[in-house]
Amino acid sequence: MNPVIRGPLYAVVPAAGVGQRMKAGIPKQYLTLAGKTITEHTLQRLLSFAPIESVVVAVSADDPWWPTLPVATHRRIHAVTGGESRADSVRNAVAQVLMDGGEDAWVLVHDMARPLVRLSDIQSLLAATTEQGAILGLPVVDTIKQAGADQRIEKTLDREFVWRALTPQLFPAAALYEALSGDLAAVTDEASAMERQGWRPALVAGHSDNIKITVPEDLPLARFYLARQFEEQGGL
Repeated sequence: MNPVIRGPLYAVVPAAGVGQRMKAGIPKQYLTLAGKTITEHTLQRLLSFAPIESVVVAVSADDPWWPTLPVATHRRIHAVTGGESRADSVRNAVAQVLMDGGEDAWVLVHDMARPLVRLSDIQSLLAATTEQGAILGLPVVDTIKQAGADQRIEKTLDREFVWRALTPQLFPAAALYEALSGDLAAVTDEASAMERQGWRPALVAGHSDNIKITVPEDLPLARFYLARQFEEQGGL
């Protein structure tokens, strides 16, 4: 493993949201994808990555679906109560990591709704991280416009310097816990919290099939990508 990572490695998965944009009646992480829930796909990917000591999942206190999943009782899964926002849930989970793994622990924070993350991308992330962490991302290929409040174009951004943020995002647990303090309203991912602290995490290019299932049309796309990954025989 990268010598920068001197302590144990944990995964943190916030999963206390309801996913209203899916309009499914149940939280999107419990929808079925190729015979298993999205949650099972995502956690089994992370559990299959041997360097991860354990996976800490932040779930809602009144979640009736989580206890019914066999993966919930896996010996390397630890559930904690999530918060009102993603950032709150991540902070609660990172607090558990610090109790279990100590001040030198590192965390991979991953979206539960990204069940197609490739293990090779996680390995690339670990190999490329600096002491200020790293995130998976995708360089933008579209022309990107910045809009004004009136929905008119203000300017065209130079796409050479624009990336889409993906997960996992990798940081020292203690530093991330400190960054997730105070006003979290503007924190949309872990990197944005670290940026407020003056950090400049590395960007590591991942695969475009690491999609986040957010709206109904994402499910058939996820089925397509999942089938293609299996056809690759080891492309994960």
